[in-house]
Amino acid sequence: MRNLFVYGVFIAIVVGIGLYIGVSNPPGEWYQALTKPSFNPPNWLFPPVWTILYIIIGFVGARTFIHHRSTPAMTFWFVQMVLNFAWSPTFFGFHHIALGLAVIVGLLVCVVGFIATSRKQDALSAALFLPYLAWVAFASLLNGSILLLN
Repeated sequence: MRNLFVYGVFIAIVVGIGLYIGVSNPPGEWYQALTKPSFNPPNWLFPPVWTILYIIIGFVGARTFIHHRSTPAMTFWFVQMVLNFAWSPTFFGFHHIALGLAVIVGLLVCVVGFIATSRKQDALSAALFLPYLAWVAFASLLNGSILLLN
Protein backbone atom coordinates (compact mmCIF):
# COMPACT_ATOMS: atom_id res chain seq x y z
CA MET A 1 0.00 0.00 0.00
CA ARG A 2 2.89 2.35 0.79
CA ASN A 3 4.32 1.85 -2.70
CA LEU A 4 0.98 2.78 -4.28
CA PHE A 5 1.07 6.00 -2.30
CA VAL A 6 4.60 6.76 -3.57
CA TYR A 7 3.50 6.12 -7.16
CA GLY A 8 0.48 8.37 -6.70
CA VAL A 9 2.54 11.17 -5.16
CA PHE A 10 5.22 11.07 -7.85
CA ILE A 11 2.70 11.00 -10.69
CA ALA A 12 0.55 13.75 -9.14
CA ILE A 13 3.55 16.02 -8.51
CA VAL A 14 5.08 15.53 -11.96
CA VAL A 15 1.78 15.92 -13.83
CA GLY A 16 0.64 18.78 -11.58
CA ILE A 17 3.83 20.82 -11.87
CA GLY A 18 4.09 20.05 -15.58
CA LEU A 19 0.54 21.24 -16.23
CA TYR A 20 1.04 24.32 -14.05
CA ILE A 21 4.20 25.27 -15.93
CA GLY A 22 2.45 24.68 -19.26
CA VAL A 23 -0.50 26.88 -18.31
CA SER A 24 1.79 29.55 -16.81
CA ASN A 25 4.00 29.69 -19.91
CA PRO A 26 1.73 29.44 -22.95
CA PRO A 27 3.26 29.78 -26.42
CA GLY A 28 1.37 33.03 -27.05
CA GLU A 29 1.79 35.62 -29.76
CA TRP A 30 5.59 35.68 -29.50
CA TYR A 31 5.82 32.02 -30.42
CA GLN A 32 3.19 32.32 -33.14
CA ALA A 33 5.25 35.06 -34.81
CA LEU A 34 8.41 32.92 -34.98
CA THR A 35 9.43 31.21 -38.18
CA LYS A 36 9.11 27.47 -37.60
CA PRO A 37 10.36 24.48 -39.58
CA SER A 38 8.00 22.54 -41.82
CA PHE A 39 7.99 19.62 -39.35
CA ASN A 40 6.64 21.73 -36.49
CA PRO A 41 3.64 19.83 -35.04
CA PRO A 42 0.32 21.59 -34.42
CA ASN A 43 0.06 23.26 -31.01
CA TRP A 44 -2.83 21.02 -29.92
CA LEU A 45 -0.51 17.98 -29.97
CA PHE A 46 1.78 19.15 -27.17
CA PRO A 47 -0.58 19.02 -24.12
CA PRO A 48 -1.74 15.40 -24.59
CA VAL A 49 1.77 14.18 -25.44
CA TRP A 50 3.28 15.88 -22.41
CA THR A 51 0.49 14.65 -20.12
CA ILE A 52 1.14 11.04 -21.15
CA LEU A 53 4.89 11.53 -20.84
CA TYR A 54 4.52 13.13 -17.40
CA ILE A 55 2.51 10.13 -16.18
CA ILE A 56 5.27 7.82 -17.43
CA ILE A 57 8.01 10.05 -15.95
CA GLY A 58 6.21 10.09 -12.59
CA PHE A 59 5.75 6.32 -12.64
CA VAL A 60 9.42 5.75 -13.49
CA GLY A 61 10.51 8.26 -10.85
CA ALA A 62 8.49 6.46 -8.17
CA ARG A 63 9.76 3.07 -9.29
CA THR A 64 13.35 4.29 -9.18
CA PHE A 65 12.79 5.96 -5.80
CA ILE A 66 11.30 2.79 -4.31
CA HIS A 67 13.90 0.37 -5.63
CA HIS A 68 17.05 2.36 -6.47
CA ARG A 69 16.91 5.69 -4.67
CA SER A 70 20.64 5.88 -3.89
CA THR A 71 21.83 5.31 -7.44
CA PRO A 72 23.01 7.52 -10.29
CA ALA A 73 19.72 6.71 -12.04
CA MET A 74 17.79 8.55 -9.32
CA THR A 75 20.15 11.52 -9.62
CA PHE A 76 19.65 11.60 -13.39
CA TRP A 77 15.88 11.37 -12.87
CA PHE A 78 15.83 14.38 -10.53
CA VAL A 79 18.14 16.50 -12.69
CA GLN A 80 16.16 15.74 -15.86
CA MET A 81 13.00 16.76 -14.02
CA VAL A 82 14.51 20.13 -13.03
CA LEU A 83 15.64 20.74 -16.61
CA ASN A 84 12.28 19.60 -17.98
CA PHE A 85 10.45 22.06 -15.75
CA ALA A 86 12.95 24.84 -16.61
CA TRP A 87 12.52 24.63 -20.37
CA SER A 88 9.06 26.19 -20.82
CA PRO A 89 9.76 29.25 -18.64
CA THR A 90 13.10 29.70 -20.41
CA PHE A 91 11.76 29.36 -23.94
CA PHE A 92 8.16 30.61 -23.71
CA GLY A 93 8.38 32.77 -20.57
CA PHE A 94 11.70 34.57 -21.17
CA HIS A 95 11.58 34.18 -24.99
CA HIS A 96 15.15 32.90 -24.90
CA ILE A 97 15.50 30.41 -27.75
CA ALA A 98 19.27 29.81 -27.37
CA LEU A 99 19.12 29.27 -23.62
CA GLY A 100 16.10 27.03 -24.19
CA LEU A 101 18.23 24.95 -26.53
CA ALA A 102 20.96 24.66 -23.88
CA VAL A 103 18.37 23.54 -21.31
CA ILE A 104 16.81 20.96 -23.61
CA VAL A 105 20.17 19.54 -24.69
CA GLY A 106 21.02 19.14 -21.00
CA LEU A 107 17.66 17.43 -20.56
CA LEU A 108 18.43 15.11 -23.46
CA VAL A 109 21.80 14.19 -21.91
CA CYS A 110 20.12 13.44 -18.58
CA VAL A 111 17.43 11.27 -20.18
CA VAL A 112 20.15 9.28 -21.95
CA GLY A 113 22.07 9.12 -18.66
CA PHE A 114 19.00 7.81 -16.86
CA ILE A 115 18.42 5.11 -19.47
CA ALA A 116 22.08 4.10 -19.48
CA THR A 117 22.38 3.90 -15.70
CA SER A 118 19.04 2.22 -15.05
CA ARG A 119 18.88 -0.35 -17.85
CA LYS A 120 20.76 -3.08 -15.93
CA GLN A 121 19.03 -2.51 -12.61
CA ASP A 122 15.56 -1.77 -13.99
CA ALA A 123 15.05 -2.58 -17.67
CA LEU A 124 11.36 -1.61 -17.50
CA SER A 125 12.11 1.95 -16.34
CA ALA A 126 14.80 2.31 -19.00
CA ALA A 127 12.38 1.07 -21.67
CA LEU A 128 9.59 3.35 -20.45
CA PHE A 129 11.92 6.33 -20.93
CA LEU A 130 12.49 5.54 -24.62
CA PRO A 131 9.37 7.41 -25.87
CA TYR A 132 10.42 10.34 -23.66
CA LEU A 133 13.90 10.20 -25.19
CA ALA A 134 12.40 10.25 -28.68
CA TRP A 135 10.18 13.23 -27.85
CA VAL A 136 12.98 15.22 -26.18
CA ALA A 137 15.28 14.49 -29.14
CA PHE A 138 12.56 15.75 -31.49
CA ALA A 139 11.92 18.80 -29.29
CA SER A 140 15.67 19.52 -29.27
CA LEU A 141 15.72 19.42 -33.07
CA LEU A 142 12.67 21.67 -33.17
CA ASN A 143 14.21 24.14 -30.69
CA GLY A 144 17.48 24.18 -32.65
CA SER A 145 15.64 24.70 -35.93
CA ILE A 146 13.64 27.59 -34.51
CA LEU A 147 16.89 29.15 -33.27
CA LEU A 148 18.43 28.89 -36.74
CA LEU A 149 15.33 30.27 -38.47
CA ASN A 150 14.98 33.24 -36.15
